[in-house]
Amino acid sequence: MRIIVTDANVLINLMHVARLDLLARIPEHEFVVPDPVREEVTEPTYRPVLDDTIQRGALKLETLTDPEALSVFAELIVHIGRGEAACIALAAKHGWSVASDEKRRFRREAATRLGEARIIGTPDVFVLAIRAGLLTVDAADADKGTLEQRRFKMPFASFRELVK
Repeated sequence: MRIIVTDANVLINLMHVARLDLLARIPEHEFVVPDPVREEVTEPTYRPVLDDTIQRGALKLETLTDPEALSVFAELIVHIGRGEAACIALAAKHGWSVASDEKRRFRREAATRLGEARIIGTPDVFVLAIRAGLLTVDAADADKGTLEQRRFKMPFASFRELVK
């Protein structure tokens, strides 16, 4: 089982296209949401969706309590957001992966502490869902178009390029 700590931007992207449920259905993957990430999702239409998904057990809410993880979190919040810091701290402590579309400092910190192989983003979630037979390439491409209208650009024309 691959456990992936999920940042708010991935959750929000999936909620934009009504695909949050994919996270619970991707085989051999469990997606967890740190408390600080849940707190970042404040949009009135999305917070109830996220809370319901957590309540149903489709996503697991994770609390930062471990002293080692809290130490990493405290070190990171000086440079990156609370949600992003919580994701990296939990992933580093437990050997998990992280799902985030953040760039710059977040990406450098995650790569240093976790390694590139343990970082995925929204497009990777779609690829996992396509490969699991949960989503067609055409449906993923339609969602890609919707996300691009919301200013989330992906550097490829079609998911066909990624699932060859």
